[in-house]
Amino acid sequence: MAVGTDSRQAVAVPPPEHGAAVLDLRLGELRQLFNSMDPAPFRERDLDPKASDYIIDWAAEVPAKQALSLVLHLGSPASDVAMVGDAVREYFQRRAVAKRRELSKLFKVGRVSLVIGLAFLAFAIAVGEALAGLMTKESYGWLLKESLVIGGWVALWRPLEIFLYDWWPLRAQAKLYDRLGRMQVSVA
Repeated sequence: MAVGTDSRQAVAVPPPEHGAAVLDLRLGELRQLFNSMDPAPFRERDLDPKASDYIIDWAAEVPAKQALSLVLHLGSPASDVAMVGDAVREYFQRRAVAKRRELSKLFKVGRVSLVIGLAFLAFAIAVGEALAGLMTKESYGWLLKESLVIGGWVALWRPLEIFLYDWWPLRAQAKLYDRLGRMQVSVA
């Protein structure tokens, strides 16, 4: 374990895990890392949006199997350095939980949309068949029937979009936040 050589404050800095990707973040003071508008206690405080975005963008570029490590270099001494790692990890863990909640809500919307879409498709097919049976001699009867069937299939567009495409990005973000929630954080 290396010890900082700053004459104002000596802080123990554990070495990053072997093979971990390291982000060296230089700050004038520790409060730059956290959202100044958040009234929550230090450990529960949100990160500053710019700092959070910077850390997330960096982590997104690191291969998924590689461990992450954040080293904060402070220009001035801070009294709360012991809780910084916990606060940063807790912030990203809360974000992961929020993304999973968002994913759960998306799947609920998808299920409800699917039921509505299937019901509408069945209704459209039944009405189309009934109308086509009534208008056997008119040439536009088949057009009306096919239009209703197409409308029924279009009603399934949104649930299929949710179940085929929309959930992947949310799951990937939750996994990234999980990785950041396990990230080693140290102050130098």
